[in-house]
Amino acid sequence: MMNLDQFICSCSNQNSTDPGFALTKIEESDIKDDSGNEPVTEDDADPEDLEVFYPTDQWQTLRPGQAVPAGSHVRLNLQTGEREAKLPDSENGESDGRGERRRKRLGKVDVDANSFTSEELKKALAKMKESEKAERKVSFLFLKQCTVKKFRPIEQLKEEFEKLNMKMETDYEIMVKLISKLNSSASTLDEKVAALYDLEYYVHQVDNAKDFLSMGGLRLVIEGLNSSEAALKEHAAFVLGAALSSNPKVQIEAIEGGALQKLLVILATEQPLAVRKKALFALSSMLRHFPYAQQQFLKLGGLQVLRSLFRQKGMETLHVRVVTLLYDLIMEKVRVEDEEEPQMEEKIQQYQQVRLVPAVLEQGWCTLVPNLLAMPEHDTREKVLKLVGVLMAFCREHYRGDPALGTALSLLRSEYEELAAQEQREGDKDGYFRELLGSINTIIQELR
Repeated sequence: MMNLDQFICSCSNQNSTDPGFALTKIEESDIKDDSGNEPVTEDDADPEDLEVFYPTDQWQTLRPGQAVPAGSHVRLNLQTGEREAKLPDSENGESDGRGERRRKRLGKVDVDANSFTSEELKKALAKMKESEKAERKVSFLFLKQCTVKKFRPIEQLKEEFEKLNMKMETDYEIMVKLISKLNSSASTLDEKVAALYDLEYYVHQVDNAKDFLSMGGLRLVIEGLNSSEAALKEHAAFVLGAALSSNPKVQIEAIEGGALQKLLVILATEQPLAVRKKALFALSSMLRHFPYAQQQFLKLGGLQVLRSLFRQKGMETLHVRVVTLLYDLIMEKVRVEDEEEPQMEEKIQQYQQVRLVPAVLEQGWCTLVPNLLAMPEHDTREKVLKLVGVLMAFCREHYRGDPALGTALSLLRSEYEELAAQEQREGDKDGYFRELLGSINTIIQELR
């Protein structure tokens, strides 16, 4: 006779034909072991590592992960919440073994309805529902803790941080501290370099660059261009270039503060390559979209300074930067002068005073630029071809009389025809090499 507070079910292995040997898997996916970990299932464990349960004619508690011989009786004790198993009763015999396997395959559970009263079944179901509610409550609390909260206003965060003796500094406050460290005689060289490194990040923003100007930071950076320390000079030029980029107010203050002359001195004298790179970056930032600075650059012999870089060994990486700068300045002037809007009249007059192309022709750039086509990098060739194309209107006769240029263009056309054909075979009909080939063909056509 079954205990009225217990729910009994029998199961057997649906694929087994030998009830004495086959193992029946007990699903324990929702049960954790003593260490809090998910138990290893039969699918995950090595078959030799499975612990086999040996049933007797008495009910015994099953431990998580134990494999039960097929044909054993298994039940869930509703008082303890544990699963139990034992050998099948002899009176069942083997006559109903086939039916047991079929019921297990169909997912059915045997319940002797005559063994329980309706009240007892209600109580058993109530306990199961209470257990289910408890599990759901735990899951809900866990999910609630993991819920992502919405972002709070910055002012609210500041108040909370201040309560914790923490304060969120603004960009302005940070720059004040960095400038103070840069200006302090007690700061070491490394500390000053670190301050400049951090300032470069902040002055990229237009508003921060204007604040940097009002704090006196620009003056300190321009003074740093005269430093005897290469690292300090390099990072000062880097910060200056970042602050000048697309910022007319800073550009005006910088040229009035003598930055242009100092940058040209760095480029014209013996300096490490890294220092000259940053100085050229700062010079480019000052000249772009600033016709007055371009006029002063030409008056101070800036083109001669840039040309001297082509005669010095180890400066090859600067050549393409110089070519790019010249191309940008020439095209900038052309675009502005092509404008027909009334509000552009004053700006057009300013650019008309910039005699850049005549200076380029006088100083032999028509000869110098095409020589760079011998460089192996595709990017360098692309920029050189662009400048050659722009100078074509002024240097055409010189180019026609230059056999080295004709040979170089023929070799490049053969190389890029092959590369463009490969691009097309790969399905790229408007590829990079096709564009370069188009530029070469255009120049060759204009030289005929």
